[in-house]
Amino acid sequence: MNNTTIVRNNKRHIWLLEAAVGLIIMAAVFIIAINVDITATENELSDKAQYINEQCNSFTRLNLAAETKSLMRVIESAQQINRNITYERELSTNDIFTEEFLKKNMEECYLTAVIILDARGGLTAQYYTDEFGADVLSEYLDSVSLVDVVDNPQKTYATRIACVDGSYVDLAACGMSDGDGIVVTYYHTSEEYVNNYNLSFTHILSGYDDSKDGIVVVTNGNRIIASNDENMVGNNVDNYNVLKKIKSTGVSGKLVQSTNDNMGPGHDFGLMERGRDYYVYAYMPERSVFRTTPRNMLYTFIVYMSVVAVLNMMSWKTAQEYEREQFAMQQRYAVSLQEKNEQLQEAVRREERANAAKTDFLSRMTHDIRTPLNGIIGLLRIDETHKDNIAMINANRQKMSIAANHLLSLINDILQMSKLEDGDIELAREVVDLNQLAKDIITIVEQRAADAGVNLDYDKALGKAVHPYVYGSPLHLRQLFLNIYGNCIKYNKIGGMVRTCFNCIGEQNGIVTYEWTISDTGIGMSEEFLEHIFEPFVQEKADARSIYQGTGLGMAIVKNLVDKMNGTINVTSKEGEGSTFVIRIPFEIAGTIDNSDSVKEEHKADITGINILLAEDNELNAEIAQTLLEDEGAHVKVVCDGEQAVSEFSGCAPHTYDVILMDIMMPKLDGLSATRKIRALERPDAATIPIIAMTANAFQEDARKCIEAGMNAHLSKPLQMDVVVDTIEEYYKR
Repeated sequence: MNNTTIVRNNKRHIWLLEAAVGLIIMAAVFIIAINVDITATENELSDKAQYINEQCNSFTRLNLAAETKSLMRVIESAQQINRNITYERELSTNDIFTEEFLKKNMEECYLTAVIILDARGGLTAQYYTDEFGADVLSEYLDSVSLVDVVDNPQKTYATRIACVDGSYVDLAACGMSDGDGIVVTYYHTSEEYVNNYNLSFTHILSGYDDSKDGIVVVTNGNRIIASNDENMVGNNVDNYNVLKKIKSTGVSGKLVQSTNDNMGPGHDFGLMERGRDYYVYAYMPERSVFRTTPRNMLYTFIVYMSVVAVLNMMSWKTAQEYEREQFAMQQRYAVSLQEKNEQLQEAVRREERANAAKTDFLSRMTHDIRTPLNGIIGLLRIDETHKDNIAMINANRQKMSIAANHLLSLINDILQMSKLEDGDIELAREVVDLNQLAKDIITIVEQRAADAGVNLDYDKALGKAVHPYVYGSPLHLRQLFLNIYGNCIKYNKIGGMVRTCFNCIGEQNGIVTYEWTISDTGIGMSEEFLEHIFEPFVQEKADARSIYQGTGLGMAIVKNLVDKMNGTINVTSKEGEGSTFVIRIPFEIAGTIDNSDSVKEEHKADITGINILLAEDNELNAEIAQTLLEDEGAHVKVVCDGEQAVSEFSGCAPHTYDVILMDIMMPKLDGLSATRKIRALERPDAATIPIIAMTANAFQEDARKCIEAGMNAHLSKPLQMDVVVDTIEEYYKR
């Protein structure tokens, strides 16, 4: 299957997926839209029916109040005429119920008729202006309740009589004061007045359009008394399918679906609200119910198609952009691959140069190490053959000492450089007196310069620092400057000069920066070599080691130390004229310290009679140390590893030994572990006996590890006997 077929199949799958998603969305929108329309219709019809029901109840109350007022007015008119009759009888003994009298009272009281009945309800006189009269109203005039007013003048009778033509008569009666008859009055309200001024349910529904608002029906029982469809007024509820279905549910406010009354397609939806005296129905055809669903479906279809079109367009653009990016990536990859190939080739070349440098380094180191060793071995052989020549043997010992010190310096430089490159060197943070440090360095340098025939010239400011007390690592500062001065002296000429200028560059936020400029008039360096001056094991001339006895590590150590101190070093040089070193180092300013300590009286340390436990795995080193210590008067017990040291100390009586000299690198149990075990012993001298490290691990971090393990001091090999004796005496006397 080729790529074109795969792309075509992928597009077909995407179209099918889009169609399926579209159908799902349309179906979901259809269901939601239907539910929304049904809910909206139910709320609309329910609100409408409730409002009409409230209006019907309100109209009923208003009409009842109007009827009551009308009957009260007719009653008051009957009582007024009764008072007029009593008044007229007092003035005249003649018959007062003349047509003129009745007409006058009727007009004064705004009545339609006045009828006078005797005590038994018989007609005495009447006057009326409409088609009604005593004959038409005889069934109401014969009412027992009406006749009863004769016996109680305070009692009245009133009623409203509905007429066939829609008009009504408000009739009232009261007994005469002398109990001789009944005064009957009525007011006839015409049909025209009733239609024009009385409140009716038809008025309520007059504002509802059946084509927009649906059909609204008000019923009294099963009879339709009002509707916005006039053809339904007066008919029975059971004549309409939707009204019959709604009534059968018996639930108010619940939307009901029913077939329409035309027996055609479609349905009607309606509900009912039950009132106190009436029922209100409201319904509408389904085309009015679901009026928003088609529009929502159309909008959804348009929006979905627009989204699909936009997504397809974005997908197309993304695909185009992806193709362009892929092409660009291929171009970049090709360039990157070419660059990597070039880098690999350069790395191979560097590795070859590094291997060559390592080979050259090993060759030079072999030469540098073998040279003093050959000298020592040769001098030992000379001593063996000239045992009687004491002067020669003494001279050879001095030469062997010089060769051994040179070999030790070489090894120290190599180890120091290795530590610096691995980042294992930790600078101390001690208060340093720069003035005193400068004096100490000058003292050492002056002797070296005098031996080499080189003159020294110091700036007056040297030894007078503005802020002499700073935080720093005095050991490494001393090493840094001694290396520089050592090079300036070593590569100088007899009668040459080494000058030193000292300046304070500035002070800010408790940090002071000092600058040393050290220049010489020596052999100088070429510009090509200056680019590699800080690289390890590099010297400009191949014979430099033979002539100047150098390792090529001094400047590399200096550069690493300056970097660790956050300083800078710059070197300028010219062959045959000399070199200049500019060193800048920032220091944190420390407070002043008291230098008024009294000078201690010098004395020779004495360890005579001190019992020493010596742990040393090397037999030769153990023999040498034992001999030298016993020569100083000490008693020495030698064990060859850490386990024996722990066993010997724990097995002897307390305070048998005064001091323990502990080597670090030993088999079975190293010196640090042995020290921890001794300190953990439950005996009175386990925590107090001085334990002094005696090891070839000569760096500051090695000393720190010894102290952390529980040792009291750290002595580095090869041992300097005067230092060993002083240290033993110091801790023994504590």
